[in-house]
Amino acid sequence: MYDIERYYEATSVADAITALQKDPSAMVIAGGTDVLIKIREGKYAGCSLVSIHELRDELEGVCLAPNGDVEIGPLTTFRSCTQSPVIRQTVPVLGEAADTAGGPQLRAAGTLGGNLCNGITSADTASTQVAFDAILRVQGPAGQREIPIRDWYQGVGKVALAPAELLVKIVIPHSHYAGWAGHYIKYAMRNAMDIATLGVSCLVKLSADKKTVEDLRLAFGVAGPVPLRAVQTEREMSGLPIEQAIAEIGKSALAQVRPRDSWRASKAFRLQLVEELSGRALREAARKGGAAV
Repeated sequence: MYDIERYYEATSVADAITALQKDPSAMVIAGGTDVLIKIREGKYAGCSLVSIHELRDELEGVCLAPNGDVEIGPLTTFRSCTQSPVIRQTVPVLGEAADTAGGPQLRAAGTLGGNLCNGITSADTASTQVAFDAILRVQGPAGQREIPIRDWYQGVGKVALAPAELLVKIVIPHSHYAGWAGHYIKYAMRNAMDIATLGVSCLVKLSADKKTVEDLRLAFGVAGPVPLRAVQTEREMSGLPIEQAIAEIGKSALAQVRPRDSWRASKAFRLQLVEELSGRALREAARKGGAAV
């Protein structure tokens, strides 16, 4: 049973913004894979919804901008992200991360925008977008503005959207992905249809001889209240031989994460995962980048 008091289906982004202004208590619904579950559980009983599900012309799809930036519409589903030729050619690790979300039904309905706007640390595509330092373009009554993803997460379930604002574009600038190779690892208690116990996304830029880490990006999900970057580890690994970096990256990352105990896993187990999976993710990212590891 879905206890919904009011439902409005927007005809355009501008129309959705107007509807949200008229009803400040309303929530946005797109794929519905998070919102509908919470309504059924009673958490949002009697809520008002503004649907953007039909705004595909404005908010769906992946394209390569003339300047090389990857632009992703927030209504792009996990499945479409994984299958996108642009994603496969430019930021394939994002498509791989999207392919770990839930099961086939969820990946066909759930959206990348929803995965970011729900503000949860376990979102499967979030850590990779944090690693790429994506730019989030939002639109509201005052027009458009851009928010670096590092400023997006404000706390558990809270993001930097102002009242009546919508996420309208996810941008991965060309300079943020060109020359980088990446790998995402999701650890969960089951191989499918499960929320991540821990997620780690590692991007690496290798030297010309493929033996040294020139630069590194390391991001985690479920290692803190929001997805986070291990910035100090990134600095420490830069300039190291690949095998040395693989050996040291996990221990370095331990000082920068803030996992907690939960019914899914203990803090101690998550710390063990951080240490082990960081090295594995770097090894595979380096292999994808051409290193003999």
